[in-house]
Amino acid sequence: MIRIANAQFWVHDQEEALAFYTRTLGWEVRSDVTMSEWGFRWLVVGPSGQQDVGLVLMSIPKPPMFDVSTSGQLAELVAKGAGGTLFLETDDCQASHDELRARGVEFNDPPTRQPYGIDTSFRDPSGNNIRLTQVLEFSPDRT
Repeated sequence: MIRIANAQFWVHDQEEALAFYTRTLGWEVRSDVTMSEWGFRWLVVGPSGQQDVGLVLMSIPKPPMFDVSTSGQLAELVAKGAGGTLFLETDDCQASHDELRARGVEFNDPPTRQPYGIDTSFRDPSGNNIRLTQVLEFSPDRT
């Protein structure tokens, strides 16, 4: 069987991202390994209680991996929210919204009823989109 182990977000600053995901969202560190000979840090976080998947907080590559121009373009796209979206589910969107807002999360919109459930969104410090949804219309297994 093949399964998803990790997904990845580009981040502008790994320390800032680490603080946001652990202190603000309340997630835990799954892996934090620096490979100094490569100038690389493998940093993975994930929600407590969901051990089977993590989010890699990957620094935007600089030379020699990407040239300066490409690195800058990627940083700009991430800041604009074009780096991708993380979809989170919760049992109570309003309660989760209120809890995260009290921790300093700035939401783009209030929890709003949609055809599939109750939904809201926010961004991490790098600009990555995060949607928080209370699914109402689908079965939990989606089959």
